[in-house]
Amino acid sequence: MTGLVVCVAVLAAAGILGMLHKRRDGRVRVRDKDATQQLTAGEIGAELGERATLLQFSTTFCAPCRATRRTLGEVAGMVDGVRHVEIDAEAHLDLVRRLGIVRTPTVLVLDARGTVVRRASGQPRKADVIAALGAAV
Repeated sequence: MTGLVVCVAVLAAAGILGMLHKRRDGRVRVRDKDATQQLTAGEIGAELGERATLLQFSTTFCAPCRATRRTLGEVAGMVDGVRHVEIDAEAHLDLVRRLGIVRTPTVLVLDARGTVVRRASGQPRKADVIAALGAAV
């Protein structure tokens, strides 16, 4: 009987943790330390967008990275002055460490000066990306 109770408790805890993870995955948020992070065109290897830049950190075998690439490309195509730049996280470990990137895809929304204004870890929804651009432009 004790084994059954322990099994049910473990399954319940795992279910709750899974729901919390799914709820946070891909959410665009603001971190206090991001407000002081500023990136240059030289650091990201591409020109910044005229109004904003959607900076995506990806890895080769990341399936959500491909879907994120499509989403960000569509948003950049819809909004004038917005550029989508994708960076291979494995090839830019110094930048990954400096920015606190812990998983892929991670998307940083940069304003015209290159200041990080929003961040999403996981695959963001198109509506959330568009809303996050409001803080950058």
